[in-house]
Amino acid sequence: MKKILVALVVILGVTFLATSAFAVEKFGYVSIERIGDAYQKAKDYMKTLEDKEAGYTSEIDKKRNDLKQLQDKINLLSEKEKEAKNPELETKIKSLQEFVRQKQADLRKEQVDKTIELSKDIKEAINRYAEKESFTLVFDAAALAYQPKGMDITDKIIEILNKGYPAKGSAKGK
Repeated sequence: MKKILVALVVILGVTFLATSAFAVEKFGYVSIERIGDAYQKAKDYMKTLEDKEAGYTSEIDKKRNDLKQLQDKINLLSEKEKEAKNPELETKIKSLQEFVRQKQADLRKEQVDKTIELSKDIKEAINRYAEKESFTLVFDAAALAYQPKGMDITDKIIEILNKGYPAKGSAKGK
């Protein structure tokens, strides 16, 4: 009886080892940079930010031009009149500086917010795909010294993201 029990334990142990030895680990990698370049939502966000920056630049240029005109007018005045106008000029200079600082801060904040949102989208797409296709690990290509082409799943992730972008109810550019 002991021999049968020992034989059964040995058979089960060998079966377990053989099964785990033949378990296939599945690895892949993605190029986050390529995803960012090809993901339509990222392109739309970049365009929105560029348009806002162009609008802010236009406003800043107009304010600078107005300030220059005021400065030119003040330069034509007598010393006493210049002293009277200097507080107005200083106020406008400070106002312009604050405007520039605020617009730069607004753009930085929006860029950070959009980057976080895009990162979440990309991570979710990678996780869904990896689970569906039974990947053990998915790496960022930037962290790999060697990248066999057959393990690159970047195009599949881009496809998932772009298919899901308009379907989430987001209109392009918003």
